[in-house]
Amino acid sequence: MSSRAVVRLRGGRAGSAVYAAGLSLVVLALAGAVGLALKQPWLFPSLGPTVMLFFESPENPSSHPRNALIGHGVGLVAGVVCFYGLGLAGQPPAPVGGLTVPYVAAGVLSVAITTAVLTLLKAPHPPAGATTLIVSLGILTQPVQLLAMAGAIVLITIAGWGINALLLGRQR
Repeated sequence: MSSRAVVRLRGGRAGSAVYAAGLSLVVLALAGAVGLALKQPWLFPSLGPTVMLFFESPENPSSHPRNALIGHGVGLVAGVVCFYGLGLAGQPPAPVGGLTVPYVAAGVLSVAITTAVLTLLKAPHPPAGATTLIVSLGILTQPVQLLAMAGAIVLITIAGWGINALLLGRQR
C-alpha cells in the first residue's frame, strides 16, 4: 500500500490535508528559524512548492529528495550563470528597478536551461524553475545569499524526507 493511501485511510482527505499543511508549516518554520538566527534568506518562494510536493504527494517523482536537490542545484547554477553572464551584476533587482530586456533574457534562458538539464537527467522538480528566477532576476545573488539558499534547500529536503520516512515508512 502506498504511503499516500495510508494517510488517506487513517484520516481521509482531512487527514491528508492536516498532514501536508502541518508538516509544511513545521519544515518551513525550521528554515525560517535558521534564517532568523543567521540573518540570511533561508526562507524564499521556491521552498513552498517543494515542501508541498514532499507532503502532498510523497510518491510523485518530483517529490523525490534526489530530484529536489538536483533541481534546485541546477536552478541556482543556471540563475547565476545567466545573471552574471548577461552583465546584470550591479543592477537593481528586476522587481525594484523594473523588468529590462537583459532581465527577461536572463529569466527565460535560466528556466529553459534548468528545464533542459532536469529533463536530460530525468530529475523533474518544477519548483526549481522558481529558484532559477529568484537568482536570474537579481533577487538573491550575493554569494552568502546563494549559500543560504543552498543550505535551506538541503535542510528542507532532509527534514521532509526524514519526516515522511518516519511517519509513512520507507521512502524512495
